[in-house]
Amino acid sequence: MRKKGPNRAWSSGFVAAATALSLATLSACGAGDGADASGQDGPVTITFWGWAKGTKEVVDAFNADQSDVRVKFQEIPSGNAGGYAKISNAVKAGNAPDLYNVEYPQLPDFVSRGAVQDISKYVSADVRSKYLPQAMRLTSLGGATWALPQDVAPQAFYYRKDIFKKAGITSPPKTWDEFRADAEKVKKADPKARIATFFPDDPNTFEAMAWQAGAQWFKTEGETWKVGFQDKATRQAAGYWQKMVDDDLIHVMPSFSQQWTASLQKGETAGYLGASWGAGVLDGTLPDQGGKWAAAPIPTTGGTAASGMLGGTTFAVSKDSEKAEAAVKFAEWATTTEAGIKARIASGTSSAYPAAPELVPVAQRAFKSALFGEQDVYGLYKDATGTIKPDWSWGPVMGTTNNSLKDSFAKAGSGGDDIMAAVREAEAATKKELGNRGIKVTD
Repeated sequence: MRKKGPNRAWSSGFVAAATALSLATLSACGAGDGADASGQDGPVTITFWGWAKGTKEVVDAFNADQSDVRVKFQEIPSGNAGGYAKISNAVKAGNAPDLYNVEYPQLPDFVSRGAVQDISKYVSADVRSKYLPQAMRLTSLGGATWALPQDVAPQAFYYRKDIFKKAGITSPPKTWDEFRADAEKVKKADPKARIATFFPDDPNTFEAMAWQAGAQWFKTEGETWKVGFQDKATRQAAGYWQKMVDDDLIHVMPSFSQQWTASLQKGETAGYLGASWGAGVLDGTLPDQGGKWAAAPIPTTGGTAASGMLGGTTFAVSKDSEKAEAAVKFAEWATTTEAGIKARIASGTSSAYPAAPELVPVAQRAFKSALFGEQDVYGLYKDATGTIKPDWSWGPVMGTTNNSLKDSFAKAGSGGDDIMAAVREAEAATKKELGNRGIKVTD
């Protein structure tokens, strides 16, 4: 169903990076002994923390579907909004849930810190075959499986059709030059309106832009990580968005904040540079704007379709959980069964693109959106997934990388350091943390 060539290349970079962690680091990660309490009388109850839209409905459907495992769900803030800190603190305190959500970029960090356990023994070859190989490889490290993939998240651009029409824009921009020209038109038509938003608190959005431009921040040579954030593609992306900020052509607001939501509701933000899961976010945020929005491929530098990946979620088992088998059973059900996918998408809050390709038609049929009318957004996501740029790898200390970017982006958005300065600071912080963890690194 997908264009496999580019995606195989995209995955291979991560596979190489995965095997580069030292054996000492990996051995520290397998803190759980693989014990499972599922042999007890009666159902096994597992605890699960997550934030992905539609999760409560998935848990409810699973609990109603069988009697062997019961899931006790607690919704926590998204990772960028404090969820990762909550999980990390719980792991350190020894009271983490059995299962929790981790996005692809953060999974290597959780593995290198020993926060998750190896679940390879519970994931058969048959189960692995149900997922996109690319997604499955993103959850593998050093030959072990550390999580099950929920979705993949190619980029997309969402825009208000009526605001674009008022500004004289007849079609969504295909290139970043056209995007800038359209931004000027939106601002001219309404001085309070902007075409989109730069999120200073969400480094993943900028990382997706760098990825799309062809950047490669992390590479490996044997057991050594080569780290470089200052390549041509990253400088190009940073320079573009800095000029958009400097020229007041986009808003600078915290992601998914009340400020951002209000600007969407008032028509002062005409677009959203997001990912496949973004349609569900907008649909739940803007119930009174039915039929006014459309989705389009993310603009590119030269007009040839290309995408990075913005987020994407996995299910990881806590290192100290004694119910790993039961936790994996739920995660597998949630991501590889028609009932699990349908429950999430039919909630009306999620537009996640399944990591199990055979279930994409299920999601496609279940997604009903007043906001986007009859548009086939899943067809758009399918095409975008086939254009994800190859060779990007996530590093093993993305928590440090992203915290540095977040702190510096806040200054960039308030007249302080520029975006590229933030990138340089993040590179330095990343190298320092790699050294602190005993991981070899070169420029």
